[in-house]
Amino acid sequence: MSPRTNDGAPEPTRPASARPEPVTGRPVSGEPASGTPVPDPGQPAPTPAPAPGGASTAEDATGSDPGAADTETRTTADADADHADHVGAGGASADTGVALGAEAEAGDDAGGDVRAVPVAGGETGDDGDAPAGVAGEPDAAGADAGADGGTDADASADADERVAAVRRAGAAGRRWRAAQLTACAAMLAVALTAGAIALGAVHDGRDMPVATAAAVSPGLLAGGDLDASITALQAHLRVQPRDFGGWATLGLAYVEQARTKGDPSRYPQAEQALKRSLSLRPDNDQALAGRAALAAARHDFANALKLADGALKQNPYNERALCSRVDALVELGRYDDADAAVRIADQRRPGVPVFTRYAYVHELRGDVATARRVLDRALAVSTSPGDIAYVAAQLGQLAWNQGDYAAALTHYARALAADENYLPALEGRARAQAASGQQAEALKGLELIVARYPLPGPLVELGELYEARGGAGDRTKAQEQYALVDAWTAIARANGVNADLDTALAAADHGDRATALRAARDDWSRRHTVHTADALAWALHVNGKDAEALPYARQATATGYRNAAFLYHRGVIEKATGHLADARTHLADALKLNPGFSPLGARQARAALKTLEASK
Repeated sequence: MSPRTNDGAPEPTRPASARPEPVTGRPVSGEPASGTPVPDPGQPAPTPAPAPGGASTAEDATGSDPGAADTETRTTADADADHADHVGAGGASADTGVALGAEAEAGDDAGGDVRAVPVAGGETGDDGDAPAGVAGEPDAAGADAGADGGTDADASADADERVAAVRRAGAAGRRWRAAQLTACAAMLAVALTAGAIALGAVHDGRDMPVATAAAVSPGLLAGGDLDASITALQAHLRVQPRDFGGWATLGLAYVEQARTKGDPSRYPQAEQALKRSLSLRPDNDQALAGRAALAAARHDFANALKLADGALKQNPYNERALCSRVDALVELGRYDDADAAVRIADQRRPGVPVFTRYAYVHELRGDVATARRVLDRALAVSTSPGDIAYVAAQLGQLAWNQGDYAAALTHYARALAADENYLPALEGRARAQAASGQQAEALKGLELIVARYPLPGPLVELGELYEARGGAGDRTKAQEQYALVDAWTAIARANGVNADLDTALAAADHGDRATALRAARDDWSRRHTVHTADALAWALHVNGKDAEALPYARQATATGYRNAAFLYHRGVIEKATGHLADARTHLADALKLNPGFSPLGARQARAALKTLEASK
C-alpha cells in the first residue's frame, strides 16, 4: 500500500510510469511528462474508523434523554454483537440459510498454517466447539442487562439461546456439506479451511476475552501478519459492533486471506462482513470497494467492474477500487481500457498495488522490459513482508515466463524470506526447480503444497511430474491429483466462485474432454481474454475441432503476450490443420522461450517439432 501522511494525504510516491531518463527523450505515450506525483486532489479522506472505545457512527450519539437512549442503544448494540458472533463463526446467515463454514471452529484445525485465535485459559471442547472464554469472563449481553437492571438469570437465558443458535447453525452447515460433497471433497474442505479463525463465537455463556484493536484501517492488512490483523479486527468489532469501517476492513481481510491461502470458504464470510458494513453506512466507499474485490476474486468480473465504478463515485482516490477496476477490465479482455485505467490509478494512487497491475498490463502486451522495470521499482518501495512477498513473486513469475529459471528462483527465495508460507512463491519455486532439472526438490515441494493448499495449479503440476517421472505407481498418483481438481472446483462453486477456466484447463488434458469444452465455451461467453481464448482453443483441439480452434489460438497470442504454453497450443493446432511452417515456428518459439514450461507439454512439443523437422 502506498504510504500516507497523518492527515490522510498521499506521500509523494512517484508514478510507475515516471522514468528518470526516457529512452526516446520523451515520455511514453500517455505517461506523465514530469514524472512528478499528482498534487493532493483535495478529496475528503474516507471516514476513518473510530478509535476503540469511541462512538463509531454519528447515529450512536443522541441528544435525547440519556436514560431512554441508553436502553435503545444497548439493545441495538447487543443485536449487533450477536450478528458479529454469527458471521465470524461462519454460522448460517439469516438471509441465506446457508452455513458459512462451521469448519472455522478451532476444533477443525487440521494442521494448517493459520493460527487459531489465542484464548487465555481457554480449551477446545471435545465436541469440536471453539475455545471457551476465560472462566469468570461475563457475557456481553449479561453485562448490559445487569447495567440496565436486568437479572443474571435473564442474561444467562439470552446467552444460552445464542449458544444454541450458533450450534444449530454449525450442525446445519455440517449436514449441508456432507450432502453436497463426496468424501474426497469433504477431506479437501477440511484441508482448505484448517485453522480458520472464528470471530468471537459465544460458547458456554461466555464471550472470548476482548483486546481492543489499536487501529482498523485498511493499512492494518499490509503489516505482514494477516492472521494477527484479523484477530485484532475481530476483537475491535466485539466492542464496537457498529463500526462500519471495521466491518469493511474485515471483509477485505477475508478476501485477502482467501487469495493468499487458496481458501474459497473465506468468501461467504467476507460477503457477510461487507454487507454488515453497508447496512451501517450504505455509501461507504471502503465496503463498496471491498465488494468489487470480492466479485473479482469470485471471477464475477462484470459485476466487479460495476461495483468498482460505484465505489469510485464515492471516492475517486480509493486505491482498492482503482485496482479492482483494472483487474476487472483485464479479466474481461478489455486491454485498451485496462491500460487507460491503470494509468489513471498510477496518477491518483501510485504505490505497490497499482505498480504490480501496471506491470501486468504491459506484460500482456509483450512489453516485458517495462513490466520488469516497474516491478523492480515496486519491490524497492515495498516495506511490509506481505508486499515484499507479493512483488518478489511477481518478478519470479515474469522471469519464469521468459525461461530465466535462475532469476526466478532468486526472486522466489526473496519472497519466501519475507513470508515462508506465501503460496505463489512456493508453487513458482517448485515449477522453476522442475524446469531446472531439480525434480526431487520440485516433487517434495509440490507434495507439501498440495497437502496444505490443494489448488488446481499445484495439483496438475504435481500430477504431471509424477507422469514424467514414470516410476512404479506414479500413474496412479497422478490420477489422484487430477481427481482432486474436481473436488476443489466443487468447493469453489459452493462458495460462489466461477471455476470454468480452471475446469477447462485441467479437464482438457487430464479429465473429461466434453466437460472441458463446455466450461471453456461458458467462460468465453462472459469474457474474451488471452487466457480464455487459449483455453477454448485447446479444448476444441482435444475434442477434434481443430479448424474451429485455430482462430482462438491465434487470438491468444495476438497481443504479444509471451507465454510458451500458448505458443505450444497454437503450434499443435496449426500442425493438425496443415499449417506446417507456422507450426514449426511456434513450437520452436515455445521451446526457445521457456523450454520447461510444462513437464508433459514441453516433452510433447519437442516430439511434435521433431516430426515436423523430419517431414521437411
